[in-house]
Amino acid sequence: MSRTPPKQTGDPETTGHSWDGIEEFNNPLPRWWLWAFYATIVWGVGYTIAYPAWPGISKATAGVLGYSTRAEVASEIAAVDAANAAINARLETTDLTAIAADPALLSYATNAGAAVFRTWCAQCHGSGAAGAQAGGYPNLLDDDWLWGGDITAIHETISYGIRNEENPDARFSMMPAFGRDELIEGKEISQVVNYVMSLSSPPQDAGEVAAGAQVFADQCASCHGADGSGDRMQGAPDLTDAIWLYGGDYARLVETVHNARYGVMPAWQGRLTEAQIRAVSAYVHGLGGGEAPPAE
Repeated sequence: MSRTPPKQTGDPETTGHSWDGIEEFNNPLPRWWLWAFYATIVWGVGYTIAYPAWPGISKATAGVLGYSTRAEVASEIAAVDAANAAINARLETTDLTAIAADPALLSYATNAGAAVFRTWCAQCHGSGAAGAQAGGYPNLLDDDWLWGGDITAIHETISYGIRNEENPDARFSMMPAFGRDELIEGKEISQVVNYVMSLSSPPQDAGEVAAGAQVFADQCASCHGADGSGDRMQGAPDLTDAIWLYGGDYARLVETVHNARYGVMPAWQGRLTEAQIRAVSAYVHGLGGGEAPPAE
């Protein structure tokens, strides 16, 4: 028995396909839909002529209208720069230590500096500026500063960077790889690590502290000081405050002494404007660990 219903008088032709005996009428599309479809084709062709569209080897076609989203953004940035030109000039010429005494300038610098920090610094120091021991990125919220924490020192560090090869004024210090370069033996490394741990917390082996003190005096005191309190002129960290850039447990201290650490920070002078560097310096200085300028 056929499942195909009989054709009625006036039925349109079918598409010629059959599915389980079911056939489909070949009805024409509604004219309004068809003309709308043709209109979208015309509109699409016109759009690709008027606006950037077709990709080329180095750039897309420009379009007869010459519209560019990049140019639009650049225009908006230029407008903002023009609006802030006066206060940026003031920020560049004001003594760094006097910014805090000018409420309007400090407010602008702090807000502008926060934007600079989120754009260029948060990738390493974290969005909250707490740093990361895993990468040796300093916490900018505490009061432990390798190279100084007053706004002038912060500005210098940001401007020139640390241990980079692009700026001749970069902060630079070099810790010897005592184990890797066989400057001291493994037992001496364990001893000096236990001594360093004892300066701020219980050591792993108290019996090695006395011997470690002698190793420290011979090998480490010239940079870290006889009492281990560090030397900012050399970027040598304070070992007595229990604040550790790479971690202060026994294993990580052994790794530090054995292989040394050579963290690098890029120089932002040339990448950022002087106003941006001063703004982010003010922002970092105000995060909680900033220090007063040194007494003259």
